[in-house]
Amino acid sequence: MLESDVYQRITEFQDQMSKSQKKIANYLINHSETAPFLTASKLAKNAGVGEATIVRFAVFLDFNGYPDMQRHLQEALQRKWTSAEVFARTTDETDQPENAVSEILSDDMQNLKETLQQMDIKTFEEAVKDIVEAKRIYIIAYRSAASIGSFLEFYLDLVLQNTEMLREADGVSEHLLDMTSEDLVIGFGFSRYTKRTVEVLKYAKHRGAKTLVLTDHLMSPLVPYGDRKLLAATEINSFIDSFSAPLSISSALITAVTRSEHKKVEARLKELEGLWETFDVFYD
Repeated sequence: MLESDVYQRITEFQDQMSKSQKKIANYLINHSETAPFLTASKLAKNAGVGEATIVRFAVFLDFNGYPDMQRHLQEALQRKWTSAEVFARTTDETDQPENAVSEILSDDMQNLKETLQQMDIKTFEEAVKDIVEAKRIYIIAYRSAASIGSFLEFYLDLVLQNTEMLREADGVSEHLLDMTSEDLVIGFGFSRYTKRTVEVLKYAKHRGAKTLVLTDHLMSPLVPYGDRKLLAATEINSFIDSFSAPLSISSALITAVTRSEHKKVEARLKELEGLWETFDVFYD
């Protein structure tokens, strides 16, 4: 969708708008370079309306919620913003540090709601099946996304004993050569996306491995290389990404896998408890 198409909807529906909706429309038009990077709560604050009004406004314009409208506004800018530029556009000098905790936690709660609303349950179930059936599971997650990758790796390998996150020593992992059609590659990537994540997923497809990508929207460069795609809202009023939703999806995958393999996991955990007790792992 082109920028003119986004604002064309605003023009077409202008006569049907309430006073609050007109406030939002005027703000979007007058702040076309900054508004696309604001969370629903921040846009509501700046436009002088309630956050629920922002969500209803997006639906009023025939978008699938605020994230959908926001993505179209961002795509209309036709360029990639640097971290410094995003910071400048989402942070005001008058913003008080003490407000950060309530603001960011509120944004995180909204991200979780939006992620749940857009979740394709069938795709999630198929992803769980792919994890259970995979001979080997390789996780691709670089830079800040490595935190989520490590979390998923720890628990999947704990119960399945076949999971590894590829950590490059010289820029590439030799384990890429070991991938087969029986394996699953899980890739994490959020704007701004790393080239290496895309390259590895592309190579995994070339090797015939199954792929699952967890990313922020359908325009992500990871999407073309994912047999399964799970989307998570990640935007907060900051230059960093919110990982609350991606982490929750990872937790859901782990939980679903363990429930699917209940007897196997239960036996494995009983054995692990004996090991942990032998080596006095946990503090009593």
